[in-house]
This record gives sequence, C-alpha cells and structure tokens, in this order.
Amino acid sequence: MVVVLNTLAGKDLRPRHPEKVNRPETPLLRKPDWIRVRAPGSPVYRETQEIVKKNGLVTVCEEAGCPNIGECWSKKHATFMIMGDTCTRACAFCNVRTGMPQPLDLAEPEKVAEAVAKLGLQHVVITSVDRDDLADGGAKHFADVIYAIRRAAPGTTIEILTPDFLRKPGALEVVVEARPDVFNHNLETVPSKYLKVRPGARYFHSLRLLQRVKELDPNMFTKSGIMVGLGEERNEILQLMDDLRVAEVDFMTIGQYLQPSRKHHPVIRFVTPDEFKSFETIAYAKGFLMVSSSPLTRSSHHAGEDFDRLRSARQAQHQG
Repeated sequence: MVVVLNTLAGKDLRPRHPEKVNRPETPLLRKPDWIRVRAPGSPVYRETQEIVKKNGLVTVCEEAGCPNIGECWSKKHATFMIMGDTCTRACAFCNVRTGMPQPLDLAEPEKVAEAVAKLGLQHVVITSVDRDDLADGGAKHFADVIYAIRRAAPGTTIEILTPDFLRKPGALEVVVEARPDVFNHNLETVPSKYLKVRPGARYFHSLRLLQRVKELDPNMFTKSGIMVGLGEERNEILQLMDDLRVAEVDFMTIGQYLQPSRKHHPVIRFVTPDEFKSFETIAYAKGFLMVSSSPLTRSSHHAGEDFDRLRSARQAQHQG
C-alpha cells in the first residue's frame, strides 16, 4: 500500500499529499485475481531503471504507482513525466505528489531525448504534471521536448499525454505545432464524478481541447482514456464514448481504477473482464479506430504496439 504521508529521502520532508491528510480513511478492497501482476526485477528492468536514474528523469510509471511497470520496463518502455514530480492539482484518484512545483529544468528536453536514444525506443510517451503556475501551462516545454527527441532520435514516434491547459490561451496551439504523432488527453471519468474525482478540471473543456486538436491538424491522431470502478453508471460511459466520437477522437482506453491509499477515492467496485470486453465491442461499433479496454489498461501500456495498430486501422479505413 502507498502511504499518503510518505516523504522524499534526504532533507526534503514534504508530505506527498498534504491536501489528503485530513481526509477520512476508506477501506482498500481486496483485488480480484485478474488484477494481480508480477513484481518487477528482471535485468532489463534494472537497466531501464539505471538509465532513468542516470539522466535525472521522472517517470509516471513510478510516480503514479503503475501496476504495469514490471512488464513495461522489462521491455525498455518507460513513460517520461516532464516538468517535475509535483502537480498543482489535487485529483482524488492520483498518486503523483501535489504542492508548489520547482522551476522548470531547461536542460530536461535534452535529457529526455538522450534517454530515448539510449533506450532505442521506437515509440515514446511523454506526459507531465499539471503546471497551473506557468503562464502557458508548460506548453513550450512540451514542444521543446518533442523537438529535442526529433533531433536525437528521428525514427522515434512521439505520443504526448497532456494536461488540459485550462485558462491558458494559445497553449494548445504551441504543442500541436510541434507535431507529435499522437495527442492524448484523458477525460479520466464521467462528468457526474468530476467534482469528487477531478475537481480542478472541467469535462467539456477537456472535450473541446481534443476537438480543437483535430481542427488544428486533422491528420494528428487523438486519444483519450477513462478509469472505471469509481461509481459511474454504464449509460454514462456510453454517453462519454459518444462525446469523444463527436470530438473525432481516434483511440479510447478504459482501465480499472486502483486506489493508491486509504486517503484516495475508494474503489467502488472491480469491473469484470467480460464487462471490459463489452465496452471494447461497443466502442468499436461507435467508430473508434482503436480501443484498449481491460482491467490493467493504462494510457501508455503497449503504446508502441497500439500506435502501429492505429496507423494500420486508418490506412484500412482510407482504402475502404
């Protein structure tokens, strides 16, 4: 179990989630068999870990406590989290540290690009914390990372998972102009759960962000994902699918929410594999080019393989 009040090693004694300290504890439900994963520890995993550490990088794999870290790092797949390890938002589901972030590391784009080249990645996912403290929400920094990777590893395809750039006019345009191959922004949950689960965000702003990407570059792949098990109703998920299709989103991911600690939003229920399969079938019927729906699905899980399938699906659509 991740402890909400754990602190960084050394002299930094900041609590990880100061905003959750006074929240009542909720029980941690026992995970069903289909959620279990193996502990990490392969030689390739340790090699990936060393490259990340040597370059002074942050990964969402570690910060968010992703259950797939053992599998992904054993394949030299890592999702880099730029702009620090501290988020200005306080989402009830998230295990990333919250508080006032440090200034941007202007050398970070080159560090990320060097790591991508060393790992020999064919496809890389770049995400970030929310940086509401910055005038552009970190848009230029995102673009700088994309440009640096293009220079260091020109054959690598780039997928970004961005914040919502709420109240940051012009920020989205800066990122899209850098031409990532996939633009991902997660809705996370259905609109009725936003106040409790994602209080700093706005559902229809996030939808509009995804729609705007297509208006700026119709050929750019767009992607969005949600967690289930937060108390949402099935009909709400189906409506959300329709909303994403109206925004012309190409790729949808659906995964099980896992509670990081007793202070986070509780898991209301574990959705069965059969239900995930049903969501996948319905999403394809609604017109998504690509759908990943399973208990352990995460935005960047199998991202490279999924990108290849996404391109193939578009080609088949155009040929048809």
